[in-house]
Amino acid sequence: MSRARRSSFPTGRQGTGPSGAVRHAAEAQPPRAGAPARAVTRTLSDDPLGGTVRRTVLPSGLRVLTEAIPAMRSVSFGIWVAVGSRDETGPQAGAAHFLEHLLFKGTNKRSALEISSEIEAVGGETNAFTTKEYTCYYARVLDEDLPLAIDVMCDLVADSVLEAADVETERGVILEEIAMHDDEPGDEVHDLFARAVYGDHPLGRLISGTEETVTPMTRRQIQSFYRRRYTAPQIVVAAAGNLDHAAVVKLVRQALRGTPLDTDPAAPAAHRPATPTVRTKPATTLVEPKETEQAHVILGCPGIDRTDDRRFALGVLNNVLGGGMSSRLFQEIREQRGLAYSVYSYASQYADSGLFAVYAGCAPGKVDEVLHLTRAELARVAADGITEAELARGKGMSKGSFVLGLEDTGSRMSRLAKGELLYGDLMPVDELLARVDAVTLDDVNTLAAELLSRPMSLAVVGPFGERDFAA
Repeated sequence: MSRARRSSFPTGRQGTGPSGAVRHAAEAQPPRAGAPARAVTRTLSDDPLGGTVRRTVLPSGLRVLTEAIPAMRSVSFGIWVAVGSRDETGPQAGAAHFLEHLLFKGTNKRSALEISSEIEAVGGETNAFTTKEYTCYYARVLDEDLPLAIDVMCDLVADSVLEAADVETERGVILEEIAMHDDEPGDEVHDLFARAVYGDHPLGRLISGTEETVTPMTRRQIQSFYRRRYTAPQIVVAAAGNLDHAAVVKLVRQALRGTPLDTDPAAPAAHRPATPTVRTKPATTLVEPKETEQAHVILGCPGIDRTDDRRFALGVLNNVLGGGMSSRLFQEIREQRGLAYSVYSYASQYADSGLFAVYAGCAPGKVDEVLHLTRAELARVAADGITEAELARGKGMSKGSFVLGLEDTGSRMSRLAKGELLYGDLMPVDELLARVDAVTLDDVNTLAAELLSRPMSLAVVGPFGERDFAA
């Protein structure tokens, strides 16, 4: 099982454009009484750069999206639940991640061994991950084995038994995972930075929870979280590869029949709203003293949410600043001065907030110089902006990374689910590329001037104390 941290380039939108994609965000709004009594299917796109995308809303409110790609011999199948670590209360911290582990431990039809062995017997793979805003369970198999994958994955998500003995066994596994994470300062510093910006808000907490919250968590608490949160309107099923949409819908309905997800008619849940905006803490410095050979630092500030129209300009700005080997920070800090092996910038975006930050890993004695150069470069871009040549390169990186990322069924499946779950809509590939092309130099420089002038928080993991960064 894995945990996701940083979000990818935006793949969704709100509203519709000249591309002719079907808008369906409004369909999430009707009350239960207005929910359809039968499945409703629409074709969302027939993209020349992809396959035919179809969407079916089942009477229960569960949504099924597929992308048919006949040239592929595999299929990626995922079940996405609009529940993440930010949906937990303080004492529940880690419940979503704990549950993710437990759903693989057995159902009323299958043991844990049978869940894994049935997929592995046909050469497939299965896994899951929890983020701050959603949880995903997925399998990748040969196209002929898709019925098996659907049956197994729907079974474990809909009808897990959560045996008391399994709760205790997996508690130990998760505590080991937390300990392992604490031994990875390059990961730990990202969680420290989130806490510096968000404080006690759920976005500032560890996805895994802590030893203090996981140790006393009971089976009853996890079971309650499971049944209250894993409801049909909150779930999106997505699949991409050599498949037939109608067959996938039929198989999903068969697999869910008689389970807790086979419920009365309901409307799909609305995607997570962007308001009210999350309140962030004033800029601060957090230091985790640790005797490491390398210091890990993150300097950054609150960013923009994922539906902000400036997200395309932010993607370009991020590429120019620290998105690759040709970026300003990489060239200045690593190539020209040799101060760090790893240095990059990144943007994380949520429904109602976001982060923009620069990470560097360097020798402890070089931290001051690395931070000085980073601050100077951010101030330079805020004051003077980027050049036309950098704009063109930043656009090319954004478009290339997105299109190349569609070369496998897993990324296509994820794109379908994220568009539906996070945006309530799916932006066609051509429209997304056009939105990147439409970014102007003034768009990027205006955003840079506003974003990079914000007070910066600092997170550090290494052989230091708070007083080392008092200035």
